[in-house]
Amino acid sequence: MKNRFQDLTSIDFYQNRKQVKWLVFLVSMVIGAGSIWYTSRLVEELRNRERRQIELLSSALEYAATTAEGLTFINQEIIQQNYSIPIIMVDANENPIEFRNINFKKNATQQDSLKTLQAELAEMREEYDPIYLQEADIQIYFRNSELLLNLKYYPYIQLAVILIFGILAYTLFNQSRIAEQNRVWAGLTKETAHQLGTPIASLMAWIDYLRNSPVWEENKEIIQEMDKDVVKLRMVTERFSSIGSKPDIKSENLYDSIEETINYLRPRISTKVELEINADARDLEAMMNKPLFEWVIENICKNAVDAMKGVGRININILQDSDKFVLIDIQDTGKGMEKAMFKKVFNPGFSTRQRGWGLGLTLAKRIIEGYHGGKIFVKSSELGKGTTFRIVLHSSLEGAEQFITDGLLEY
Repeated sequence: MKNRFQDLTSIDFYQNRKQVKWLVFLVSMVIGAGSIWYTSRLVEELRNRERRQIELLSSALEYAATTAEGLTFINQEIIQQNYSIPIIMVDANENPIEFRNINFKKNATQQDSLKTLQAELAEMREEYDPIYLQEADIQIYFRNSELLLNLKYYPYIQLAVILIFGILAYTLFNQSRIAEQNRVWAGLTKETAHQLGTPIASLMAWIDYLRNSPVWEENKEIIQEMDKDVVKLRMVTERFSSIGSKPDIKSENLYDSIEETINYLRPRISTKVELEINADARDLEAMMNKPLFEWVIENICKNAVDAMKGVGRININILQDSDKFVLIDIQDTGKGMEKAMFKKVFNPGFSTRQRGWGLGLTLAKRIIEGYHGGKIFVKSSELGKGTTFRIVLHSSLEGAEQFITDGLLEY
């Protein structure tokens, strides 16, 4: 029993949320269909009951018509006691002689009332065949009561109300969950930056000590590489500190920023991976927070290296799309992915690696779309041939600020 409970509680609802949504949808459909079916049965029973009431009424009228005081009895004891079913009695010439439960307009004239009766008669003729009383030479027309009509549409109104309420509840819950996730992300990154601060400061002090020590000449290259890694750690700390705060967005040279990131990555990844940057022009500017943007490039390139298993080629193409946007296409020769995976790769926790955390592309999406007002997506991918990610950034501060204000990217 305990193992079963553990299996149940270990179900990853987040990763399988699409299946969970379909399950909820199917259950809702079953409940809705059941509600409609049950109400339809109830409506049919009430319809049959009203039909029997009309037949009983006609039988009573037939009997009453044979007595001396039949018409008085018909009016007072039968017709006037019907409080729900609309009926109209007509003579041999189809002229109304008595009616019950017909709704007339307020302050209606006799002519207006006659038109209403004629319209009701036309509706009743289409709904049911009249009951003919041979002895009295009259016909009784009738239709379903207002209660029955309302009950017929009740399940659809009920489902619509439930659907609207469900959509509102889901929207509010989803927004609340996203806001909570953002607070968790911000708190986690700031705490990480805080915790890294002390050991980084200590490492910087030790490197300064080594620079002034006798071992400097012997180990110059090693100490310089260590210094680069410490600088990188400081940059990572700055990145973490920027998450959750309004970043400083300014115009930066796009080619130089990407080249710095690639130069740092080259000696730290497989030597069998070729990295190349191509640009329409080396002086293209884009609105960015440089440490955060370089983090995005680094994450995508590292994922590409993993997808290629350390062997392949990464091309980074910088394009001037228009006066408003610049594009960065990062193309690898990895294993590629199916189209259904294009959006999933940005979901938190999604990873194709056995020990992957699935946070790199999630952070990249948050940085580009949340802080830069840009866009990042899988432009194309083919199994066995590779994947191309596209990043869209604003060329001017006005465009970035407009996105942050309106929440829209016109691309």
